[in-house]
Amino acid sequence: MGLMEKLGRGPVGLDSAIFIYLIEEDRAFLPLVEPVFAAIDAGSLEGVTSALTLLEVLVVPYRHQNEALARRYEALLTRSRNLRLAGLDLPLLRAAAALRATIGLKTPDALQLAAALAGACTAFLTNDRRLPPRLGGMAILQLADYRAASAAG
Repeated sequence: MGLMEKLGRGPVGLDSAIFIYLIEEDRAFLPLVEPVFAAIDAGSLEGVTSALTLLEVLVVPYRHQNEALARRYEALLTRSRNLRLAGLDLPLLRAAAALRATIGLKTPDALQLAAALAGACTAFLTNDRRLPPRLGGMAILQLADYRAASAAG
């Protein structure tokens, strides 16, 4: 089963790296993430990520004083149709703390997964191997697994 089929009808949670692969046109992962963002843009899939993603993706452009790249990231995250940027409000922070306490996630991972769970996501797309394969009713999908599968197929 391919990535798009595995994502289902969503909504789908998106880890920060997924945005980096798209904007910076990562050769290894761009063929996998482009259809995800095309489906989000077309309205056939809803994406969810936490506001932490904006912080994470802006670090390198700011470090290199690349304002154009920073603006591209910010536009994607704040003005895309069918992409929800979950704020770091008290309920989300509490949910992330509970995830840290119960399964020992690092703070960024806990925030991302809490946002996806709060957004009723059926899947969370990442490349972070430290995450469990499932959390509640949400599948945690490793993008690298689909790259390997598409290369083999």
